[in-house]
Amino acid sequence: MAIKAIIFDLNGTILSDEDEYGIAFKKVLQRLGAKVKEDYPQTTGIGVEENWPILIKKYNLKTEKTSQELALETQNEYLKLLPRITVRKGFIDFIREVRKNGISVALATSNSRLVTDKILEKCNLANTFDFITTCEEVTLNKPDPQIYNIALKKMEIPPQECLVFEDSKSGVAAAKKAGIKVIGVTRDKNHIKELADADKIIYDFDEINLNIL
Repeated sequence: MAIKAIIFDLNGTILSDEDEYGIAFKKVLQRLGAKVKEDYPQTTGIGVEENWPILIKKYNLKTEKTSQELALETQNEYLKLLPRITVRKGFIDFIREVRKNGISVALATSNSRLVTDKILEKCNLANTFDFITTCEEVTLNKPDPQIYNIALKKMEIPPQECLVFEDSKSGVAAAKKAGIKVIGVTRDKNHIKELADADKIIYDFDEINLNIL
């Protein structure tokens, strides 16, 4: 069946920004007194706020700040790094091809709408998507399929006519639970293991076109 819609995750999928979010988490952790030995703390493919209870437990931190407050601090640190963030190779040309063929394009991200809009504006992607779904619209995070079910409902497209691009294990699981074919976007060979359940894995968007999807 022909693909009529594509849903993209944002961070790590469209953007090469894994390091920048890692730096942001590390800065906030260090302010809380954590001794972060690695370059970047290990975070999972869920929302920034949802990562904080995990990190607080991992680093045995005591703080009166809520996960929401810590997430806001993290996002503020991340936004300071926006000038150095780039769009993955081949994405712009791929989107042009997709649009030329009349395929709907959507974004499903664990970021807030405010942060999402700032990122899209800075990366010249503000007018790229027909539909955008952010964390304010969901009550269950990936790997729950809720965010993708909401995106499908907005587009009025059945899952078998849709395709998802994701860069995290939880994101791939969420899309698969929604019944959608998934292409994993990896950053290195070690990361490929996290995306083992994806239908196909790529490093960048210049590796694909509509003829091979």
